[in-house]
Amino acid sequence: MTTTRQSTFGATLRTTILLASLSGLFVLIGFLIGGSSTALLFLGMAALMNMGSYFFSDKLALKMSGAKPIDESEAPRLYQIMRELTTRASLPMPRLYMIPQDQPNAFATGRNPKHSAVAVTRGITQLLSEDELRGVLAHELAHVKHRDILIQSVAATIGAAITYLGYMLMWFGGGDDNDSPLGIVAMLAMVLLAPLAATIIQLSISRQREFAADAGGAAISGNPESLASALLRLEQGAAAIPMQVNQAAEPLFIVKPFRGGRFSSMFSTHPPIEERVRRLRQMRPSL
Repeated sequence: MTTTRQSTFGATLRTTILLASLSGLFVLIGFLIGGSSTALLFLGMAALMNMGSYFFSDKLALKMSGAKPIDESEAPRLYQIMRELTTRASLPMPRLYMIPQDQPNAFATGRNPKHSAVAVTRGITQLLSEDELRGVLAHELAHVKHRDILIQSVAATIGAAITYLGYMLMWFGGGDDNDSPLGIVAMLAMVLLAPLAATIIQLSISRQREFAADAGGAAISGNPESLASALLRLEQGAAAIPMQVNQAAEPLFIVKPFRGGRFSSMFSTHPPIEERVRRLRQMRPSL
């Protein structure tokens, strides 16, 4: 159990540093564009965007995935497992949703545990054993407990804003120094490197939160092997069965809903399944 806590704390610390770096990059761009007054303006813009993410991230996620609410009469076993896990985790019962897709997958959303929701695909309820499904649901509850959805929404919002600013600067320029060679080089560097840096930081945040949710889910369920086995089966299912879902929702899911080549794995929102499984199976002695 100590190993699990250390792993979760380490991921949380790294996420905090990465998130601060992302916000700092956004404010730095404002400073380079127009000095301290523009940096202050960008800081205010970041606060407003984060507030919007705080209140509306769950609604957007559910809409993008096509999730529909399900009541207990439609999925009594799912409700029973979730009640058992929320009791173990000392969490309120989340709203449950079903995504009418055959690919096995799941995600959690909501700004805090009192306003959380867990969505599972039709395919995951048909593919996994009860223990494996329990491991997946525990993973999603760990996301809720750690408030990962809010963290990822904030990171996505600021990252998108930085990318948008890069495009704006590319087309409209940004300041009086653009006529000098050094000014042009500096502007090109900011236009090209700022969105790339924002993307890398955002992906790092997403990967750290997945590792932390794996560790937290293993602690909630008490059986890391059930989640490890589920991840292996989910990856196979996701590779075999395509999913029709908005690509912006990709970081939310427990495994990547889209397949890509070797190059795309460098910019993946999820850590490799093999590494996640290895870490989970190392937890078995401590749990």
